[in-house]
Amino acid sequence: MSGLLVLALGLWLRFDPETVELLTGDGAPDTFFIAVYMLLGAGGLMMIVGFFGCFGAVRESQCLLASFFACLLIIFGAEIAAGVFGFLNKEQIVEEVQKFYSSSIADVSNSNGTAVALIYHKTLNCCGGSTSDTSNTLCPEAAKDTEVTQDCFTAITDFFNEKLHIIGYIGIGVAGVMV
Repeated sequence: MSGLLVLALGLWLRFDPETVELLTGDGAPDTFFIAVYMLLGAGGLMMIVGFFGCFGAVRESQCLLASFFACLLIIFGAEIAAGVFGFLNKEQIVEEVQKFYSSSIADVSNSNGTAVALIYHKTLNCCGGSTSDTSNTLCPEAAKDTEVTQDCFTAITDFFNEKLHIIGYIGIGVAGVMV
């Protein structure tokens, strides 16, 4: 059951439309997806090991149950490693995504960069970076709007902080179930 939860979390992070839109394209950072792929592998392995554990219990085989326990310890260690990797590299992941966004708005004449920037603006409800010239070029409607929108660097940081709490709570829940 917990293997299915870990697998579902990994699939959600990998195929969430907001996350995928922000983290795909030429020059997009790969650091975030490394932790996601670790979660996917651990979840799939947990499901297989869980099946063998049930089979060992039905057959009352001490060898299968001992192997089941050893595999669960290895999987638990992999989950801890993925969680620690994600939490320790959160700033690096945010920096890489911000650099990717900066490179996309650096050349306004490049249609691919402009398309990526517009995806960020739409998904994160933000506009531009620290320079107002770029913001006015890419977001003319935001300059006319009286409502103040946040810059995209702050929005990117907030986006990852929100997702990281969800991931942390689910990870703690899965660790509790495994223990």
